[in-house]
Amino acid sequence: MTHRVFISDLHLEDVDSPTFLRFKELMEFESSQVDEIYILGDLVEMWVGDDDDADIATALADVISRANCPVFLMHGNRDFLFGERFSKATGAVVLPDPYLTSDGLLLSHGDSLCTDDQKYQQMRTLFRSEAWQQDLLSKSLAERKALGQMLRSQSKEANANKATNIMDVNENALEALFAEHDALTFIHGHTHRPGIHPRNSAVRMVLGAWERCGWLIRQEGSEFKLQSFALNKPYC
Repeated sequence: MTHRVFISDLHLEDVDSPTFLRFKELMEFESSQVDEIYILGDLVEMWVGDDDDADIATALADVISRANCPVFLMHGNRDFLFGERFSKATGAVVLPDPYLTSDGLLLSHGDSLCTDDQKYQQMRTLFRSEAWQQDLLSKSLAERKALGQMLRSQSKEANANKATNIMDVNENALEALFAEHDALTFIHGHTHRPGIHPRNSAVRMVLGAWERCGWLIRQEGSEFKLQSFALNKPYC
């Protein structure tokens, strides 16, 4: 029986925050209990390259490298610069998006499905392009941090003025994804709208952001459970 845990949208940025402490505790406990852990994007609030010297970057690498099971990492819209250096340092495997597991489970960060937000999709295409990333990574770490802070501020301002419906997944995009992949279970994050959505013989499960509480999806064989837990007290 396969045992997995899925998380996403932690938006970590402070090693002293309850959110980071809960993440550390989750990794320590669950990696000794399950076969695999999947982190489906936006693990951190900002990642400007694998040479980042911030305290959160160092602590994050330490926590993941100590996991007692395989850890799989998917890029989100905040941490699309996780690269080979981070993967080698931590042992985490960076997955493409979308990703179909060997047993037919479909995984994604989920932002590619929010096609009603056309401006976001344009920026996503730019940020995920090899040319743009190479140009960014050629800059100094200080320059990248400053740019990252500017982009984060612009994103917060833009999201505050957007209609909420365009920041959810588009039904046509979702239908196309299911048609392309032979999967009965689809798990994603990004929208910060946790829930379980049956689709005929299939199901879409959405992870929540670690804001008022933490969220995970637990797989035990063919059974999946969406669970929440408090961030203001120990995980176990």
